[in-house]
Formats: sequence, structure tokens, C-alpha cells
Amino acid sequence: MKIIFIFFDIFLYHKYFKVTCNFKIIFFKKTLNFVIFLINYTFIFVNLHFFTRILEIMTIKLLDKEFELTIPTKKIQDAIQDMADEMNAQLFNKDVVFVAILNGAFMFAADLFKRIEFDARISFIKFASYEGTESTGNVKKLIGLNEDLTGKTVVVLEDIVDSGITMEKIVDQINELNPAEIRIATLLLKPDAFMKNYMINYIGMEIPNDFIVGYGLDYNGYGRNLTAIYTHGQQPAKAISNVKYFLLFGPPGAGKGTQSKKIIEKYNLVHLSTGDILRKELETNSRLGQIAKNYMNKGGLVPDDIILGMIAKEIEANKGTRGVVLDGFPRTVEQAKGLEKILKDKNYEVSAMFALNVREKELVKRLLKRAEEGGRVDDTPEIIAKRIKTYKEQTAPVGEYFRQKGKLYEIMGEGEVDDIFADISEIIDKLMEN
Repeated sequence: MKIIFIFFDIFLYHKYFKVTCNFKIIFFKKTLNFVIFLINYTFIFVNLHFFTRILEIMTIKLLDKEFELTIPTKKIQDAIQDMADEMNAQLFNKDVVFVAILNGAFMFAADLFKRIEFDARISFIKFASYEGTESTGNVKKLIGLNEDLTGKTVVVLEDIVDSGITMEKIVDQINELNPAEIRIATLLLKPDAFMKNYMINYIGMEIPNDFIVGYGLDYNGYGRNLTAIYTHGQQPAKAISNVKYFLLFGPPGAGKGTQSKKIIEKYNLVHLSTGDILRKELETNSRLGQIAKNYMNKGGLVPDDIILGMIAKEIEANKGTRGVVLDGFPRTVEQAKGLEKILKDKNYEVSAMFALNVREKELVKRLLKRAEEGGRVDDTPEIIAKRIKTYKEQTAPVGEYFRQKGKLYEIMGEGEVDDIFADISEIIDKLMEN
């Protein structure tokens, strides 16, 4: 029909041009109008085609199942860009080898790797464990990795982590090749299905425990070529658990240890301290403890992902409790974000952070007295001043982070211990009621 209209318009133009006396001027005007006419029709046609295409791909059918669009292409690419930005900031000065897991991660790995701004290498390996719509749990041996990983930072790229069984086996086998460290990056994480305690360093998106296809993911081999992600059989999200997680926050000498003991005794909560957790892992010679010991023997700090992995393990072990008090953790904003991810994976959240505010002069006085009574000769005024300075620079921003989330409760940390505890208890009582 559009072609008939176009030719009819041309016929009228031709007829008109024969009888006009000012041929050149009118020819120019009519030609210009004709060009505009064609552009308008083309624009309408293209847009109709575009919107029809959008409607067509809202639902797709692969073999015997229908899938609905849940994660559009742009959202996927935005998530990958965020992951790349984080890696570029953290890994630019390291010797990095990316290891992508086939078959599913090929699209994710390609889109991520072209956004990496530092020199790095990439390898693709095979690790089959899926059949149909469910994970078989039959994890096979790693094949295809020919890189020398000794002393390298290895970043494992996976399209999706659900149970975590496959990833744990991959990490264990790569660890035998003596890398300096192993980091894990996944475009998609299913926290409801995740059963393991290791830390995932880079996560594009968290999704419900549904069966999905597209963007490298398949249903019996079909659907990998789709640029968006589609879902079959969505499930409602779970409500946040009523288990309370309280953080005690403040500079050295603020009284965190004293108040945490009183909270634990009154409310029958579990006490988690990173120092105690680390000692436990070292004493039991666990896998995480062995990794931490390697860093400590070299005089280095234990990385956040190892500490967070230990905390995740303790949270899982204490999942039947009514609440947990974390004493002196997190100490950086990155640790805070890591803790929130762990809690969210377990269907928990930080309930409150109690910040004990004490003047610096009072802090120094308390710490010097504690050093004298405990025979801690290393706690000199210079060392104490350095510890307080480190707190202000590295740890104080954590309070602001939770303030913005409405979770920070500031408590005057000077005065009688019982009076300070009464202020904390008043808030906990209200939170426990809710």
C-alpha cells in the first residue's frame, strides 16, 4: 500500500510538472517535499518494526517451554560495566589471568574482557555439570587450562552461580596450580540456592532461584544466543528473616567489648569476633585457615574475601539463633558491603549499628590505663594516637555508610557503663519487638 501511494504521488508530480510554467522552481520544491515524504514514511515504518520486535521478544518459546523477558539487554550490559569498573580499580597493578567457564560464560567473558583497561590474559575452560533445567551435581574434571598460574591473580568468570558446588570444585583445582590469589566473578547469583561459604568478589546481579535462559544460558542447548535473559517459572521472593544482626562500632577504647558482653548476656545472642573466628580457623587447619596462614606467614594482611568467607561460615553455623553481635567488624566500607551481601544471601540484614562516641582525650586516657593494668608495653601514646588516626581514616566512614541506610544509632560512650548499656537496650528492645 505504501508503494502505491508513493507512485501515485510521483504521477501527480510528473503531471503537474508538464503544465507548470516555472518548471525549475516548482521541480525543486516538489523534489524537496517528495524527499521529506519518503523520510517520514521510512521513519514510521522503522519505528513500527522496532516496537513490533519489542512485543515479539517479551515471551519466547524454546522446545516445550515458554520463557518471559526478565533482564533486558541494557541492564545486563550496565551490570557488566559496573563489574569492569570495579576490576579496573582493584586489579590494574596485578598480573591477572581471567579464566572463563564454558559453555555459559562465553558471552559474559567477551563483553567483560573488552572493558578491561589493563593488560591481562584470558583462558576458557570446560567444566560440565548441567542437564536440562536442573543441576545434576555430577561435576567433572577441569579441562582446557594451559596457562601457568603460579603467582598470578586468577579471576574466575562464570555466567551464573546457584548451588556453588561447581565453583567450589573449580577453585579447588585452580588452587593446586599455585596462584597468588583467586577471585570469583559471576554475572548472576542465586542466593536462595547458594550453599557454600566462600566469598564471591564480583556480582553483577542477584536473582531468584528460577530457571533462566539467554545470554549464554541454555535450555538443552537452545537460547544461548539471546542477548537478554528470560525466565521460566518465577517464584516469589522470601521475606527478610527476623534474626537480628547488631554491629558495635567505635574507636579503640570506646568500650565495644564491655557493651557487647552485656548485650549478649541480656538478650542471649551469639557473639562473633573476627579475631576469635580467625584463631578458630587456624587451630582447626581449615581450608580458609590454611589460606589465611599463608598470608600471615608472608607478613601480609589476610584479604577481606577470606575473612568474609570465615564470617559466612559462622553465620551459617549459627542460623538457628535469635540474633548476633558483631564486635569490631566491619572496619572498612568494602567489608561492610561484603557483610551485607553475605547476610542477604542468607535472607538476613543488618538490624542496627551502635556507634559509641567518646572524645579523643578520654580514649587516650582509657587506653593508657588499660595498657598499664594489662602490662601492654607496646601501647604507648604514639601508638595509641596512630591507632585512633587509622580508625578515623579507614573505619569511621563505615558509620556514615550505615547512617545513609538508616541503621546507625549514636550512643554517648562516656559515663557509667550501665547508663550506656541502658541507652543501647532501649533501642534493642524496640527492634526485638518489631
